[in-house]
Amino acid sequence: MEPPSGTALTVIMVCLTVATGMLDAVSFLALGQVFTATQTGNLLFLGFGIAGQGGLPVLATVVSLGAFALGAALGGRMESTLAARQRQWFPVALAVEAALLVAAAAAAWESGPARGLPPGRRYVVIGLMAVAMGMRNVTAMRAAAPDLTTTVETRAMTALVSASPLGHDKRLGYGSHAAGRRLFSVSAMFAGGLLGAGLLGLGTRPTLVILLVAVFIAATAFVVPGLARNLHPTDD
Repeated sequence: MEPPSGTALTVIMVCLTVATGMLDAVSFLALGQVFTATQTGNLLFLGFGIAGQGGLPVLATVVSLGAFALGAALGGRMESTLAARQRQWFPVALAVEAALLVAAAAAAWESGPARGLPPGRRYVVIGLMAVAMGMRNVTAMRAAAPDLTTTVETRAMTALVSASPLGHDKRLGYGSHAAGRRLFSVSAMFAGGLLGAGLLGLGTRPTLVILLVAVFIAATAFVVPGLARNLHPTDD
């Protein structure tokens, strides 16, 4: 069964983008200058760290990159297998992502700040979150919602500006209705980062922020099958 399409899919992907921003706020601000979703940043951090500049962590970045790649491999295998058997791969992928985030929250459970976690546990948290985000990227790419990758905003920002009256590029969508979707995509990532950082700034424990995201994604997974049946009644 295919995921919802049109407006329903757009709303889901925008919400997942907000969730990504919240998770990267936790990983960068509470787990020590490492991303679990935005792997472009990690590639640069790894280069800076190996060069010995900026005091950036090397091992944590390697853990995140490796776990993300593992998540992408597992996600690709699982989702393609489910799709080949005509199963509901989209909500299952979201449910597995939520379960991984619950496991990450459990590993991060601590009365004090997450930075105070023993290194081993901190790497486990980073790894579980990155595996979840690797799977998410596969899910987003398979869903193929235009301009809504949920983890990368550079292309959406470029297209938003170049197809605006400033850029006037018709090949990139000038004069189409894509601008609103692109604006939602970029704004959602900003909003997620702002919300995650704001919650941490208010003293919310990182574990609770991760759990909040996990609950939201699990709820989305529960709602998706109903949306898909309403939009694709002949698929059943």
